[in-house]
Amino acid sequence: MTNADLIVLRGQPDDDELAALVAVLAAIDARAAAESTSDNAAAGLWATGPSRPAFRPPHAWGAITPR
Repeated sequence: MTNADLIVLRGQPDDDELAALVAVLAAIDARAAAESTSDNAAAGLWATGPSRPAFRPPHAWGAITPR
């Protein structure tokens, strides 16, 4: 449930100011959802499979060297 849904449930937006508030809250919800999705995509958290770095130097996991 979004902020705009809560406003509509609490009272009918019969006033211009209330309707404007609903519009502003809907825009805030949309922007927050878009930023969350883009931040997660930038961090590689969605649709990239298991989390692993693109480059791992040979010593990252402790290279096994013959004795």
